Amino acid sequence: MNEQLMKINNSVWAGLAIGLLLPAFLCSMAWYIIHHVASLAKADLLYIGGIAINAYTMQYFFKYNRENIGRGILAATFLCAFAFFAYKVS
Repeated sequence: MNEQLMKINNSVWAGLAIGLLLPAFLCSMAWYIIHHVASLAKADLLYIGGIAINAYTMQYFFKYNRENIGRGILAATFLCAFAFFAYKVS
């Protein structure tokens, strides 16, 4: 798997795509769980878990000297955090 990840173009746009698609998938799973499990009806922090996975992903790419991908993931993390903040405020 490491070999496949190293084939990704080292660009901020690739990192932004990874950083937006991974939390989107995980947050959609969290949304499904929140709306179908009665005991987790107010567990909005599951969304934070979906966003926090970006920190691990970013660290992984920085470890293998793919700084531009890591920067894109960092930018996506801030966008996702802002979206979560807007969701909680409204």
